[in-house]
Amino acid sequence: MLIGQTAIWQRLLADLTANRVPHALMFCGPAGAGKLALAVQFAQTLLCQHPQPDGSACGTCTDCRMAAKLEHPDLHFTFPIVKGNKIKDAKDALSDHYIKEWRARVCESPYFDLNDWLEDMGAANQQASYYVAESDNIQRKLALKSNQGGRKVMVVWLPEKMNSETANKLLKLFEEPPSGTHFLMVSEEPDLVLGTILSRTQRLLVPPLSPEEYRQAHPPKDERQFLDLFIMLMRLAYQRKVKDLREWADQLAGMGRETQKSFLQFCQRQVRENFIYNFRQSELNSQTEAEAAFSRNFARFVNERNVIAITEELAKAETDIAQNVNARMVFFDLALKIIVLLIQ
Repeated sequence: MLIGQTAIWQRLLADLTANRVPHALMFCGPAGAGKLALAVQFAQTLLCQHPQPDGSACGTCTDCRMAAKLEHPDLHFTFPIVKGNKIKDAKDALSDHYIKEWRARVCESPYFDLNDWLEDMGAANQQASYYVAESDNIQRKLALKSNQGGRKVMVVWLPEKMNSETANKLLKLFEEPPSGTHFLMVSEEPDLVLGTILSRTQRLLVPPLSPEEYRQAHPPKDERQFLDLFIMLMRLAYQRKVKDLREWADQLAGMGRETQKSFLQFCQRQVRENFIYNFRQSELNSQTEAEAAFSRNFARFVNERNVIAITEELAKAETDIAQNVNARMVFFDLALKIIVLLIQ
């Protein structure tokens, strides 16, 4: 179910009705905006052979019913994976091995992140990527004629996870796909996508959801735990309890890297919200009741003298985690720097 993004959706339908849909479209925008939800719903619409006058899918034909279950033979998905127990050899590292888990996840809700997907694959401590074998698999699938006699659609989730070898093998396909073929890419970080692929796509910027829409699309899961860890960090740093901060760092180090990155992103948002809280204009804040309750006493410690430095340290820690720096060292070093910054 698509939440919000009415303007983007109407634009897509208008392009479809006017036969202006590009062969390679990239949905870009902030995390949680519903880019994958847009791509999946548009893919289903592209495959409907009895569309409504406004271009939307009829919802009742065989193509619509198959597409709704993500089982349409002309609807293909490719996404980053880990080798794990299912795949022993990189030559056999195909997203098809996880297609059952993928369909279950997307059908449950297309509003999920890479951390959720890693958990589905049972690989919370690994980093997902595209292997070279995937490019050959994509080419084989799209070389076949359309099973239903209409369009073929390939949804590419997180193309920034492709290494240059994998991406380069797909350049010609992206530039000159078979007739009636559409690539719908979903990117969190389009600047990390290989430039030669980026130049072959038309980017569609997806704006963030409103706070109400975001809460509807992303029911709280990890955020309560993240808030507890954020509160613990700030309280222990203020009290200069170095031994306890070491234990806090050990706890974070035991989590998967994607969870660690998500936590650091959460912390950056909380620092911003606490800084804004000081202006006493509630319409500028987007916080849960629990977050606001903590801010009432803590916000005064995040001010114009330290807000930029704290945010930069959190962003640097996120970069270090992404580059596989020892997590225990990263989080303990961060905690020590927070001690100094909170008294400024």
